[in-house]
Amino acid sequence: MHRFIKRRLDRMRLKDKAYSYLFDSSPEDEVVSIDCETTGLNTKTDDIVSVAAIKIRGNRILTSEAFQATVKPKAHMAADSIKIHQILRSDVAQERRIETVLPDLLKFIGSRPLVGYWIDFDVKMLNKNVHQLLGITLPNARIDVSDLYYDRKYSKAPPGTNIDLRFAEILADLNLPPLKAHNAFDDALSTAQMYVVLKDLKARGVFLKRVRSWDAPLPPVG
Repeated sequence: MHRFIKRRLDRMRLKDKAYSYLFDSSPEDEVVSIDCETTGLNTKTDDIVSVAAIKIRGNRILTSEAFQATVKPKAHMAADSIKIHQILRSDVAQERRIETVLPDLLKFIGSRPLVGYWIDFDVKMLNKNVHQLLGITLPNARIDVSDLYYDRKYSKAPPGTNIDLRFAEILADLNLPPLKAHNAFDDALSTAQMYVVLKDLKARGVFLKRVRSWDAPLPPVG
């Protein structure tokens, strides 16, 4: 109910009615996998340096229908973040600012639900710019693959079970090939692959096997 009321209010508050398509019904069985690389992890002070989004229709990942953009941030690009995403200051010097990238990204996303790994972080990074542009935050539904993985792996686990929701662990457990980490397009693609596999497991009522404590390898002796 709260989400329904917020959507109605946001639609009324929308500063630019040209973006009212964000509130349309989503195309059937379509979602968008999205990933942002940033100058850091502070959603208030850091900025996006690259963003990628890939449409998923049913169980098909439409890499031919992808959105990619490198963004010139206003925030300082710290050396630590550069080591992670390997996007240099010189790489973004001539790129567009997020406020000029955002209209194209929103048109690509439309009203589709957003799929991501720790999706709340990516949405928060986008929302501070969406709010400046439209006076609202993104109304799109969110789907976190770590939640889908938890449901298939740990939802029936006994108390005290060691829970591992790391990106690399999920990929390995689903037998998916590792791509270049901390690259917006590759992370969005890996996330899309996770989503398709986990969605299929749920549809078939299949749960992922957990390693029981007595199956785990014994520590070395001596």
